Amino acid sequence: MRKPLSPPVLYSLMLPLLMLLATPACKKDKPEDPKPPISTAKTFSNPVFQGADPWVYQQDSLYYFTTTLGNRLELWKTKDVTKLRDVASKVVYFPTGDGTHHRNLWAPELHKIADKWYMYYTAGNGIDSTQRLWVLENTNADPTQGTWTDKGKIYSPGFDRWAIDGTVLEYQGQQYFLWSGRPIIGIQNQNIYIGRMSNPWTLDSGVVMLSSPQLSWETQGGPVNEGPQVLLNPAGEVLVIYSASGCWTDDYALGQLRLKAGGNPMLLSDWTKSLQPVFVKKPQNSAYGPGHNAFFKSPNMQENWIMYHANSNSGDGCSDKRNIRIQSFTWKADGTPNFGEPVATGKQIPVPGGL
Repeated sequence: MRKPLSPPVLYSLMLPLLMLLATPACKKDKPEDPKPPISTAKTFSNPVFQGADPWVYQQDSLYYFTTTLGNRLELWKTKDVTKLRDVASKVVYFPTGDGTHHRNLWAPELHKIADKWYMYYTAGNGIDSTQRLWVLENTNADPTQGTWTDKGKIYSPGFDRWAIDGTVLEYQGQQYFLWSGRPIIGIQNQNIYIGRMSNPWTLDSGVVMLSSPQLSWETQGGPVNEGPQVLLNPAGEVLVIYSASGCWTDDYALGQLRLKAGGNPMLLSDWTKSLQPVFVKKPQNSAYGPGHNAFFKSPNMQENWIMYHANSNSGDGCSDKRNIRIQSFTWKADGTPNFGEPVATGKQIPVPGGL
């Protein structure tokens, strides 16, 4: 039988444990700096594509994109316009006809009217004076599939003149066609015109000139108003954002026309022009000659975005050096857009909401 330990012996064995328990915990001189949270925000940078005269049509979660290619028409289909470079395109039209519209294919636009697709574009026979507006039709639900049928030239009877940059305005149940044209072919003086459409490939007789280049910012390098684009403000009022001055200059910019609430698009007195441009160059951000724009909503339909082309360097003009950029914009209290200034190339900015 083992003999119990005496109290002195027991105390000597427990002393180290008692000293350990009595020792205060070690404290650091300062708390550890918290680690910064890992950002999960998605971003992109401009430009998003190499090209000019961009157009984008939004349907549900899809975006259909086109741009000037010169000898053909192509479509890009994507859910993310920030990644256009990674999307395969589909050639939808390669002209092989009578030669009247097989050269200089410019500024194609895709529109859906009465459940059919229409592609409006500029073309001629290679001589500038022959440039006119033409339209194709596709009845397939997917415009990158099916067959495109040539519906011919679109013009108003008695007004078959030089014409480029056609687009469609749908207002109060009626379609209208807007474009840029010259009253006299030998004079560089491009105006914005409008005509009423009797169907997607035919205009009624009667044309109204909505705008001619008269202000100083519309006449740099030559008097030019072109590339009209329709923009509805939150109240449903019609704005037309157009490009002004020569695209061969650094001063290519955007102007604005506004139809009064409930106005008649074919009545000139119902339109007003902004006396100042609404979007101009920003050399510090490598943005020269910003213009020929289109508009779209973010995937979550909460944000407004503008798509446009610009040059990254001064003096590049109307060349293939132009590139395509996108950025969000807001609305002013008076119902006009606040485009801000061109975002710097390479700057990381948040992707459209919903991506």
